[in-house]
Amino acid sequence: MGKPTGFLEYPRRDRIYQPVEERVRHWSEFVLPLAEQELRTQGARCMDCGIPFCHDGCPVHNLIPDWNDLVYRGRWRRASEVLHSTNNFPEFTGRICPAPCEAACTLNIEDVPVTIKTIECSIVDRAWDEGWIQPQPAAKPSGHRVAVVGSGPAGLACAQQLARAGHEVSLYEKNARLGGLLRYGIPDFKLDKSVIDRRLEQLAAEGVRFVPNTRVGVDLPARQLLDEFDAVVLAGGSEAPRDLPVPGRELAGIHFAMEFLTQQNRRVAGERIPEAEAILATGRKVVVIGGGDTGSDCIGTSTRQGAASITQLEILPRPPEKEDKDTTWPHWPNRLRTSSSHEEGAQREWSVATKRFEGENGRVTRLVAVRVEWARDDQGNWQMQEVPDSEFSIEADLVLLAMGFVHPVHEGMLQELGVALDPRGNVAADTRRYQTSIPKVFAAGDMRRGQSLVVRAINEGRECAQAVDRFLRQDEAAGDPCRQAG
Repeated sequence: MGKPTGFLEYPRRDRIYQPVEERVRHWSEFVLPLAEQELRTQGARCMDCGIPFCHDGCPVHNLIPDWNDLVYRGRWRRASEVLHSTNNFPEFTGRICPAPCEAACTLNIEDVPVTIKTIECSIVDRAWDEGWIQPQPAAKPSGHRVAVVGSGPAGLACAQQLARAGHEVSLYEKNARLGGLLRYGIPDFKLDKSVIDRRLEQLAAEGVRFVPNTRVGVDLPARQLLDEFDAVVLAGGSEAPRDLPVPGRELAGIHFAMEFLTQQNRRVAGERIPEAEAILATGRKVVVIGGGDTGSDCIGTSTRQGAASITQLEILPRPPEKEDKDTTWPHWPNRLRTSSSHEEGAQREWSVATKRFEGENGRVTRLVAVRVEWARDDQGNWQMQEVPDSEFSIEADLVLLAMGFVHPVHEGMLQELGVALDPRGNVAADTRRYQTSIPKVFAAGDMRRGQSLVVRAINEGRECAQAVDRFLRQDEAAGDPCRQAG
């Protein structure tokens, strides 16, 4: 694929960002796209691999070499068709996916993988600009009704696939606007919400019925869905956050990351946050506990709100600057990753465990921590030990807990339905039938597998739709019209 000698002739070039001093003044996306000729040149770098490991690296199984070649040859519309054949929402993944495909790229042996994520985003953005992306309503109705609960990437992908297969789909969302954590959890500077809105318009034109402001299991009995629909898909995500039960946790000024991020997304959307409920980093000494993407989003948001200082703590050791190719390739490598938010300003600390919070007048003022070290035990498992006499403190009047999510929220819908859970507290279902312990109830995305990537959620939504379609048509001779996104 691409030009056979392209990887030898052309260096890797990727998108760049607006300068820090400019981008921290606004909440808009700040990635600067490549020119068309440069994109074609980058597509030319894709090797004619005997085994394209990028396929294995991509959770949604994108046909990466195919659309790289098409971009190289200037066949943009066909590239869009190939891209959409496996991915319903490449404009989401092209913006916020960590690109495991690039980590798996053969050229990553030399740390110069093909700029897959950039090419993907450019294909779909051009497709929107050219008007190539249009609604694809089903040719005829199937007569079956399906409820999808949760409008994040898994729910959206599942609903779209089922609607295109001819089923009558109702998509339930607890918030006023659809999109799940795409809308409320990911900052606007990483994903402008108009990108979500145009897809929602497409889904509506394809026949998906939106039911916002409805918390199934609270506002609407979950059992009612079983009575009214032929199948129900649970795609509500993994929203129970991991807490930090240490002394002082009850002090004011300590919040889960999503409480903080969601508020800012609502502000950008024009919603009013009552002053008494506002969580703002303005003028605060912010400590973010957790070194992942959510922690990074807290840093970027705090910077734009005008924090006095920002410190990020991670309990794990500092990763190496360069991955060990012998043990990682072509899988997800362990190496230091510096996000655009990190570049904007934050002090990062590794191998640190929080011992307690201290405060005055009921509000946090200080975090007391200890250094830790990691070593393998006799069974080869990593174990953490505190470093003696390493206790230290950090001034903090806003602490954001960004340590991930443990499982879906059990109260309400899941408890009412009584679906079986796996040992980690997720809804139990396999990846072939996606069926729960209740035959007509299915589960997909983070609600089934636990906290993961947007691209995995999209893939599970697609596969779950295919399983639901088989279930509904089990007495019919029809095939699987859900297989392709179109």
